[in-house]
Amino acid sequence: MKKIFLIIAIVFGVSLNAQQTPAPPQSEQVAIIGATAHIGNGEVIENCTIIFKDGKITAIGADIMTPTIGTMINAEGRHVYPGFIAPSKSLGLVEVDAVRASDDQDEIGEMIPHIRSLIAYNAESKVVESMRPNGVLIGQVTPQGGTISGTSSIVQFDAWNWEDAAVKTDDGIHMNWPNFFRRGRWWMGEERGYIPNKEYGKEMDDIKLFFQNSLAYGKAAEKEKNLPFAAMQGLFDGSQRLYIHANGEKEMTDAVTMAKEMSVKNVVIVGGYKANKIADFLKENDVAVLVERTHALPSFDDDDYDITYKLPKLLLDAGLLVGLQNEDAANFQARNLAFYAGQTVAQGLDKETALQLLTGNTAKILGIDDMYGTLEEGKSATLFISEGDALDMRTNKLTKAYIDGRDISLETHQTELWKRYMGKYEREKEGQ
Repeated sequence: MKKIFLIIAIVFGVSLNAQQTPAPPQSEQVAIIGATAHIGNGEVIENCTIIFKDGKITAIGADIMTPTIGTMINAEGRHVYPGFIAPSKSLGLVEVDAVRASDDQDEIGEMIPHIRSLIAYNAESKVVESMRPNGVLIGQVTPQGGTISGTSSIVQFDAWNWEDAAVKTDDGIHMNWPNFFRRGRWWMGEERGYIPNKEYGKEMDDIKLFFQNSLAYGKAAEKEKNLPFAAMQGLFDGSQRLYIHANGEKEMTDAVTMAKEMSVKNVVIVGGYKANKIADFLKENDVAVLVERTHALPSFDDDDYDITYKLPKLLLDAGLLVGLQNEDAANFQARNLAFYAGQTVAQGLDKETALQLLTGNTAKILGIDDMYGTLEEGKSATLFISEGDALDMRTNKLTKAYIDGRDISLETHQTELWKRYMGKYEREKEGQ
């Protein structure tokens, strides 16, 4: 009986100590006065006033008359940013990797585009909650595994449940393109290091056949319901994006070529480790890139030692639309996205351009730039106030954050522990 109770406690312990209560809808007008506003499109407005009501920005600029009603926030000497966006993450789908019951990121099957990640999203995840104090307020909940993993959705990080969280449902389908090279299984007598994948051609043909059948299914006048094929139709009419997870030159070239042959309208590369080698090809095909995190080691011996640091700049210089993600890292590390973007500044990017990797650019790539990603009149009041530079871990300290105008809590499990042990330290210092 004790063992059963222990298992239940491990699996459901998070629910027993849930995250902060979601904020209520905005009830009165809010004006942030005197801040340095980083718009998210490369523009900066000094001594800026931002006014928002009913969840939307109603006025923004340096020459706006201070209102006389509502809440006034004096933000002189502080900075205001759009809420950062974390794309291509399984946030809210897995809580504890070692506890299978808390892991919903990977379903059984190879071609499962009809699997909707949104309905498994846990709005009370402590990992999700920990994003907010660093300014990460929106994320793309993304399934993992298989060849076609399923459908992602975009959520905001202060909600009662997945219905409340949804910003854009079923925004795209995620496909893991096979590798042309794979690591040799030396224990089976294969060479060490990378060797050609003999199954690459067959794996590519299987994907192409699935797309062909899906395309034919959509054109058929009468058809029996087929959930996987039906789920693919948004790729062909442009209502959904195809997110291709690939890193090699050949893999990306083959994947984009196949997608275009199959009449897929919107294609995004996720990863793109070698994207700078085929930048002209990607630009010609209007393919955006959600590039991997900068804090990573080179993958190959002959790569530049700093290739991951400078890759975003190389792609931007080539004229590509680029966002930043960290799919290859643990979920909790998504809270460090701002500092990955800050790293690109040391490689020559302008700081406001680096900011766009998390705001305006990513919003465009995900198709939510009509409401999120930049501070503009008419858009959602999803933003935060920081005491310093949000791309610098030494100075980024949030004092306020809003999602759709709602004044959200910045308390997390980590801040609670910090307060607890700081109190202990202070008592010890006073000799108590």
